[in-house]
Amino acid sequence: MKRFPILALAALLFIGFGVSPAAAQQQQQEEASQLYPVGNPVGVPAAPSADQAFAPASSNVTMFGALYSAESCTYDPERDVIVVPNRGAPQSARPNDAFISFINHDGSVRTPRWLGIQEPSARDTLSPPLTLNHPLGSDIANGTLHLADQDGGTSEDDPSVAVVRQFDLKTGTPIGEIRIEDAPWINDIEVTQDGTIYITQTGDLGENPDPATWRLWEIESGGTPSVLVEGPPLRQPNGLGIDREGNLVVVNYGNDEVLTFSRDGELLKTETAAQPGGDGLVIMPDGTKYTSSVQEGGISRIRPDGSTELIARNIPSAASMCYDPKAHQLVVPMNPNNGLAFVSLD
Repeated sequence: MKRFPILALAALLFIGFGVSPAAAQQQQQEEASQLYPVGNPVGVPAAPSADQAFAPASSNVTMFGALYSAESCTYDPERDVIVVPNRGAPQSARPNDAFISFINHDGSVRTPRWLGIQEPSARDTLSPPLTLNHPLGSDIANGTLHLADQDGGTSEDDPSVAVVRQFDLKTGTPIGEIRIEDAPWINDIEVTQDGTIYITQTGDLGENPDPATWRLWEIESGGTPSVLVEGPPLRQPNGLGIDREGNLVVVNYGNDEVLTFSRDGELLKTETAAQPGGDGLVIMPDGTKYTSSVQEGGISRIRPDGSTELIARNIPSAASMCYDPKAHQLVVPMNPNNGLAFVSLD
């Protein structure tokens, strides 16, 4: 869940990671002192020697890949990397198969698997156990990685239940989860500095969809989930962001509308993207909005005056994108295509 004078699409449909020896060594030393098992950056052995010796890949090696069914991304300013949750296999095929990758600005691989290096069958043996089933939206706030995940869904007799999972971004340790019993699955997530969590429930996507399943949820810090907005003008709400006034901005999947609500759930403004089928949302400090259409593959820019233009086209399954401020670019997961696209905003 972001500026663009002239179209400049860098659709790097390959994904990868490179990391300097100094940066990798520093992270390895930090992670060696941690109790929770997380993966090493590229070039650091998965099982380092007893003296923690650093053994980088040779300088003529750049690695790309390390993504599988990624739906969203978010930027970690501390590590200066793009954090990408990978959904892994569907719950019905292999539960608890998801993992987290760290990606560099150029799309090269920093850490193929930071969380989720273990086989699903081994994750219950960790302390605390690691559960990461099929995450969609992601957000970082106050040193915590928040993921819109789910439990269940392993068969027709195992109903799916939405779960917000939280991880210490420094150590990778699971630090909490919040179940939303009335939602089978949730999509995007945004967290304020005071710890309030907002979530979209895209809901029914059928031929005769039930509007009561289109929801914007609120979870106050330490509180229980409650529905803030339900039904129209929401229409299969997907992307979610918070603007410079602190209002909630929702991108509809079911039409081309971009809706701004107050924190009390009052509709304040309706804007339109250049394409329907909205998914990702990035809001810049000046109020400019960027939305991605997972349905039609374009990136829309909506100026503060409400004018809209299509600045990028034909990105396959353009999902819940994020903004990379160091490279001044949008990073767009292409979920079933197991890749990322990069859209320069220079």
